Amino acid sequence: MDKKHTVGLSSTEIAGLWATYINDSLSICLSKHFLQQSNNEDVKPIIKLTLEISQKHIEEIKNIFKKENFPIPKGFSDEDIDLSAPPLFFDLFPVSYAYGMSRMGMLTYSMLLSNVAREDIRSFFSKCLTSTLDLYNASVNLMLSKGIYDRPTMIPYPDKVEFVKKKEIFLSKWFEKKRPLNVLELAEIFFNIERNYFALVLLTGFIQVVKDEQIKKFLTKGKDLAQKQIRFLNHTLIKEDLLGTIMINSEVSTSTVSPFSEKLIMNLVTILNTQGITYIGHALATSARIDLANEYSKLIPEILQYGKEGNDILIERGWMEEPPHAPDRKELAEN
Repeated sequence: MDKKHTVGLSSTEIAGLWATYINDSLSICLSKHFLQQSNNEDVKPIIKLTLEISQKHIEEIKNIFKKENFPIPKGFSDEDIDLSAPPLFFDLFPVSYAYGMSRMGMLTYSMLLSNVAREDIRSFFSKCLTSTLDLYNASVNLMLSKGIYDRPTMIPYPDKVEFVKKKEIFLSKWFEKKRPLNVLELAEIFFNIERNYFALVLLTGFIQVVKDEQIKKFLTKGKDLAQKQIRFLNHTLIKEDLLGTIMINSEVSTSTVSPFSEKLIMNLVTILNTQGITYIGHALATSARIDLANEYSKLIPEILQYGKEGNDILIERGWMEEPPHAPDRKELAEN
């Protein structure tokens, strides 16, 4: 008789499940606010789908952890939202939110799926990837129908296949004529502009409603950093005689009442900042032009420093839930 060999969760499996639980519990709070305030019958199904996906993930992770006798993370709850608060963003923004978060989710889940081995965990992250892809497709279709999808740069089709003949021209060294941007570099520029516009909208709304001056100062610094990246990337396009990118759907209401706790806001901004490092790092790895690579390299330390400042605030306020960690063997030996 075949006997299944069941092993415990590995550190990478715990990491993926734990981070997914934290992120989805946060996403549930935002979705509940959007759903409470939305009057748009076209937008509501997207918000409901976002909410249902996150709730399903939470329940499945709880079941896995309970079977393993593993403590359930605290994450975020109804304590972190005020459903009586007025809308903070205009009615179409939840679609942009679903689009932006699903893009990040697909990247995250594909990485997590490649890092786990246990069959049930692979199955879970496979379903996460599929459901997130469904959300992405639904949000893009609605954005296209509403005319709020930000179109990437268009270029004429080439009339022939070409191969690089001179590495000096392809790499565009200093003091040499720079070659035109290729489609790989253009794609990275566009999506990093779009990502920063998304952050800009969130930060503008959060700055408007937070009362704590330290947090407001931190969020304002994040807004300045996002604007700096947008300026650099758009300036790069304009220098190439290409049109810059402007986010179409970027409306923030005039409300000064926060729908979210400061703990939730700080954690969300820190999570998005971490994703920013991933995207800028990918752009750096993809870009062969030295001027681009140099500018991306300058941005990474600034983003890292901003993330550290956010983590410092979270730790000082007791708002950072600590990930599961290995035992301190030296401390155990001393005791």
